Amino acid sequence: MKSSFAKYKREASVAASYLLLLIVVAVIDSSFLQPANLRDLAMNNAAVLIVAVGMTLIILTGQIDISVGSQFAVCTYLAGSLAKTGVPSVLLLFAVVAAGAVMGAVGGLFVAWLRMPSIVVTLALMVAWRDGLRWITEGAWVQDLPQNFQWFGLGQRVGQVVVIGAALIVLVAFGWVLRHLSAGRSIYAVGSDAEAARLAGMNPQRVIFSTFVLMGALVGVAALLNAMRFSIVPSNAGIGLELKAIAAVVVGGTAITGGRGSILGTLVGVALLGTIGTALVFMGINPFWEKAIQGAIILAAVVSDVAVGRLTKPHVGDFGLRTNIQ
Repeated sequence: MKSSFAKYKREASVAASYLLLLIVVAVIDSSFLQPANLRDLAMNNAAVLIVAVGMTLIILTGQIDISVGSQFAVCTYLAGSLAKTGVPSVLLLFAVVAAGAVMGAVGGLFVAWLRMPSIVVTLALMVAWRDGLRWITEGAWVQDLPQNFQWFGLGQRVGQVVVIGAALIVLVAFGWVLRHLSAGRSIYAVGSDAEAARLAGMNPQRVIFSTFVLMGALVGVAALLNAMRFSIVPSNAGIGLELKAIAAVVVGGTAITGGRGSILGTLVGVALLGTIGTALVFMGINPFWEKAIQGAIILAAVVSDVAVGRLTKPHVGDFGLRTNIQ
């Protein structure tokens, strides 16, 4: 029991902070905990959670992807454009997910196989995807969408359940993969020590490439689920999404250097950062403080992670892999 707590102490501390936030806001304004408000919070953060799950995989390998916001915009616009032409919902899902996976594969190609720095590659792709979309669309939004596109024709109440349920399924599925499958453990191994992972028979380049492809595919899922909420699809969606996803992952306890973290921590990070803006409104505080508070939380998380890394020396286990693989 004690070892389990030690393993998840960062996640526990963030969860405690989130619980404290909920209690404080509820005391100030009890309407904050009304089901409708909690449902809105879940809806507004469902897409962020899906993208953050993919970002967890990327950061666990010691990489980063700051192009996901631009990928999200491309996938969103593609979803609206295809829906307008009458593409069925099932085919629409496959098309958008495939488009996201292809964009992720482009980044993965440069990072994994050409061994270029991920921050440089994804920064360039962030500009390329968004400016390319702006040039193609000339800033125009997709309008006059068919009625069966919004909420997939299921109605708002059922559609909301589908969106939230899909986000939770993605969360649980990837959490299970990381904990129970060799593919998940390979991600931790590569992030801990790529050379040791190679000597243990793994292919670090393949692992890194796969995480970028999965990241793109999850961006496609998130984009479609977010687009179906509205009757008009914008061409500038996803602005700031990369920062939200990275921040949630880091705050949730995933080491920015890779090799340590959990999907559970990412969930708590998304919940905490995604609730701050609404909480400020209910507390009567200017919501412009949201970014400053989020920044302070992120800085505290990074400083804490660096401090823990300096105080705790990694243990070497079988094949020379560090035993922080979960």
